[in-house]
Amino acid sequence: MFIDLNADAGESYGAFTYGHDQEIFPLVTSVNLACGFHGGSPSRMREAVALAKAHGVAVGAHPGFPDLVGFGRREMALSPEEVYADVLYQIGALHAFLRAEGLRLHHVKPHGALYLKACRDRETARAIAEAVKAFDPEVPLVVLPGTVYEEEARKAGLRVVLEAFPERAYLQNGQLAPRSLPGSWITDPEEAARRALRMVLEGKVEALDGGEVAVRAETLCIHGDNPRGPELVRAVRRALEEAGVEIRAF
Repeated sequence: MFIDLNADAGESYGAFTYGHDQEIFPLVTSVNLACGFHGGSPSRMREAVALAKAHGVAVGAHPGFPDLVGFGRREMALSPEEVYADVLYQIGALHAFLRAEGLRLHHVKPHGALYLKACRDRETARAIAEAVKAFDPEVPLVVLPGTVYEEEARKAGLRVVLEAFPERAYLQNGQLAPRSLPGSWITDPEEAARRALRMVLEGKVEALDGGEVAVRAETLCIHGDNPRGPELVRAVRRALEEAGVEIRAF
């Protein structure tokens, strides 16, 4: 049994610092790098790619809504054509830095509000999938299982990678709990590790609104901007390895 550990990264820009890239990169097996729309900048992308290369970490694109001020967590009323163009543009930007370092694009995973909108809005999901397919139909797309986002990715013929979040709460319907709800954000490393083990070994996790949720996961995400991100990754990785789960990139 194996699992990938991914983290959102490269999201700092200007005087604003998000995440703990220097500490987290040695602990994960893949990273999702901001492409300048919700966070990051050309210089930051270059630095993050070099850091990933130094640690042998697989690099994916993390396209988001064009919303630096809101960190890509505010939903925007973009047309499917705009979503397609924005996603393709961001993938291309990161690809340039990867190519300069002799690396390939490992996957694509949308960020924040764009990711969540794709989970419930079929046109947004289809636009993202078609943008990835246009860039390279062999590039995997990371999705939340059981959503229209997963359905559209499969319809596009893409390789789908199922994702779960040990440090984010779930609702009974399988969706991530809104960050505005108390308890939606898990900062205790041991609790995150316990949830990660259940996700991988049992395919289940407790729902914030009661009961349990079935979870299918090939990769587990720890958000880079979680205040205790490095501690969470260490705890999750240690618990999985002690249970005999191999940690490697998908």
